[in-house]
Amino acid sequence: MNALLEQSIHGLHASYLDGSRRPTDTLDECLAQIERTEALGAFVRLDQAGARRDAEAADERSKRGALRSPLDGVPIALKDNIITKGLETNAGSKILEGFVPPYDATLVTRLREAGAVIVGKTNLDEFAMGSSTEHSAYGATKNPWDPSRVPGGSSGGSAVAVAARQVYGSFGTDTGGSIRQPASLTGVYGLKPTYGRISRYGLVAYASSLDQAGPFARRLDDLAVLYLAVAGFDPKDATSHPEAVPDPNACTASGMAGLKVGLPSEYLTEGLDPEVESAVRLAAKWLEDAGAKIVPISLPHTRYALSTYYLIATAEASSNLARYDGLRYGPRAKSTDLARTIVESRHQGFGAEVKRRILLGTFVLSAGYYEAYYARAQKVRTLIRRDFEAAFQDVDLMLTPTSPVPAFELGARLSDPLAMYLADVCTLPVSLSGLPALSAPVGLSSAGLPLGAQLIAPWWQETRLFEAALVFEARTDLAQRAPPAAYAADSS
Repeated sequence: MNALLEQSIHGLHASYLDGSRRPTDTLDECLAQIERTEALGAFVRLDQAGARRDAEAADERSKRGALRSPLDGVPIALKDNIITKGLETNAGSKILEGFVPPYDATLVTRLREAGAVIVGKTNLDEFAMGSSTEHSAYGATKNPWDPSRVPGGSSGGSAVAVAARQVYGSFGTDTGGSIRQPASLTGVYGLKPTYGRISRYGLVAYASSLDQAGPFARRLDDLAVLYLAVAGFDPKDATSHPEAVPDPNACTASGMAGLKVGLPSEYLTEGLDPEVESAVRLAAKWLEDAGAKIVPISLPHTRYALSTYYLIATAEASSNLARYDGLRYGPRAKSTDLARTIVESRHQGFGAEVKRRILLGTFVLSAGYYEAYYARAQKVRTLIRRDFEAAFQDVDLMLTPTSPVPAFELGARLSDPLAMYLADVCTLPVSLSGLPALSAPVGLSSAGLPLGAQLIAPWWQETRLFEAALVFEARTDLAQRAPPAAYAADSS
């Protein structure tokens, strides 16, 4: 594997400025690495022509000393539920097969303005509904640390593209943990910002009150570059917030001195893999060594987060996915009867997991059940948020596991939906509360699989996440250590 693929975004930028490297050279190396490791299934679609055009334009800017940003000429990838003008977007579903959007998502517009080279679209669980990237109409994605295991989901393709050195950064979406959990399972950094921090305009909707986009990277300074390129108010998104965006690059590990870090008892309980617990407690000691005070806390309504999430998220999914009827998007079933056309198009176009969630969401919204299920779930959601509000009166940050277990084997949970849903049990409360959270690699299991810790900050305080994660980055180089499959010519 070419050493260039281990370069940081800032390192690439410096090499472009001094003329020792051209963006087109970097693109060539990334495309070669994608081909070498294509058996991992990270990408569903490459845009080689568009990437080449953008890299050549970056070449010209670098010659003139007119690079737009540190991202100018840097190859990145996008989860395939992020709308891209002129490039097919199907959210891992056959029902959107052939759909070519006429516009870019706001975050894509901002990346293009920064000069980023978008190499292609990455695999995901269909409509972002899953925790393993096995529920895609285009096949499963494999974990580069062990290709017999899952990479997490639903943004598994974006996480693997970064971990396997195929690109220097990527973007995914997080509804209940879909950035943080695959980041943990593949040994990279993943950030879910505060809800409203990054525009949702141009994201294929799953659950609108929960969906949020965010970046993956192998280094925290790279994560900061990606985050800053897209964060900020967008008038096209009614849920976007005008709150100022502080620069995480100003953060230092010394910023932890005197801060209180809460360790919620509800996250360190039965069902947690012992190696995960040990890794999180080690991470707590690192923070303590950096000057933080570790404080035991309680978030009592955490126990209801799983059921609350799967009532609210499926209800919103049922509403959002009603637009896919075979008449405006994707393939249409052949029938002379309108109702039959819609039914058959949905039957053929949606996968089993999407159908399951639509049925559940339709049920909880139906007459006679709305108050008993959906309305009550919204009340419990408020209680979960209030737990965090109360706790943040006493602590500055929280530390928890990201995933209760390391990466599990492909196919191990496909026949047991509840077991699959439990993969996100540590990340769901944050999503329901709209908080910012970051998953950072903190160790390896005895089987050589990455273990991640989740940092949670108060609303709009993403910089605190970076300050704490810098402590971890100083203690372990795991995210900068290439997994075995990154070197493989064939990872099947």
